[in-house]
Amino acid sequence: MNTNSGVESLGRRLRLGVVGGGPGSFIGSVHRSAALMSEKYEIVAAVLSSNPERSISAAAELGIPRSYRSAREMIESEAALVEGIDIISIMTPNDSHYEIACQALEAGMHVICEKPLTTHYHQAKSLEARAEKSGLHFCVAYAYTGYPMVRQAKAMVEAGDLGEIRMVQCNYVQGHLAEISETERSGKNWHMLPDIAGDDLVVADIGTHCYHLCSFVTGALPEQLSADSCTTVPGRKATDYASIQLRYCSGARGSLWITQAAAGAEHGLYLRVFGSKGGIEWHQEYPNELLFRSLGRPAQLFTKGGPGLYDIANQATAVPLGHPEGYREAFATLYNDFANAVINTIKTTQQLQASPYPHIKDGVQGVRFIEAAFESNRGNGMWVDIEPKITACY
Repeated sequence: MNTNSGVESLGRRLRLGVVGGGPGSFIGSVHRSAALMSEKYEIVAAVLSSNPERSISAAAELGIPRSYRSAREMIESEAALVEGIDIISIMTPNDSHYEIACQALEAGMHVICEKPLTTHYHQAKSLEARAEKSGLHFCVAYAYTGYPMVRQAKAMVEAGDLGEIRMVQCNYVQGHLAEISETERSGKNWHMLPDIAGDDLVVADIGTHCYHLCSFVTGALPEQLSADSCTTVPGRKATDYASIQLRYCSGARGSLWITQAAAGAEHGLYLRVFGSKGGIEWHQEYPNELLFRSLGRPAQLFTKGGPGLYDIANQATAVPLGHPEGYREAFATLYNDFANAVINTIKTTQQLQASPYPHIKDGVQGVRFIEAAFESNRGNGMWVDIEPKITACY
């Protein structure tokens, strides 16, 4: 991950404004540290709470120079400044993404947005149209694609090392919701409220990561799915378990097992892809390793920064072999990719160039996946066609 190119020729760092992720937020500190880790941003403006006074004080505590009481106030004020923000990063509750992102695009700001992109597919499509019309960059924070070994897996599939893809499996098995917490019981945890987080918690919160990870690595999208989603913990309103089967137009099959209520589990994200010539296996709890097995040959373990990697994996590597990289570094890779794309646009005023960060179309696909899974589950696991536009066989 080259953190020097681009900024020097631009003559300054990109000005970033953040919305959400204030005191007590896990994801807020991850986004802010990832932006700073890339060394191409300075955080100059923030809205860190829905409570105006708390927002102002939280920004002061973090040393962010300009603080605002609402996202609209920040966007309008920054748009009027000669040295206002270039990019806005949105990490607010799910149901607010659409409105804030629309305002930012209208103000001419590039956008980084947490997933899911929106809580409704029609909003996601509307936002996609607005982004395309604006000519601005839009990243959806599927950060697992920032890991070097995930990019190695993608490159191996593209190079034909696995042959024709036949099977895909992705599990995301967490345990932190095995019991109902006090914030959930009192209704203070918005992640557990369907009106805010969306109809299907576990699919929207972590299932979309599985779906996008499969698509990113294989380069293919399923045409149909069958979903079984439910609540396993007594007294809980939100879903905490899902099993989803996938059918690809190539004939390949896929399966996703997703839960946040597996008592004793830690993080549990892993991906396996099998083709006609061999298969790969990646565990996010051991992110610097990728196992490759092929027919008639000894198993091969690729390591981050080690020999035999494709360029896309090495380009996402921040530190030399032997130094582990993890979750925040993966986020930093996305922020670095996004910065490079924005800097190129500012310098050349050319049309958008291809870049490895997850684009708005990936966010749209994720929202459609959530709705299709919800529809299937209501139909007792019936097979549901996914929107034809996003399931072209390729």
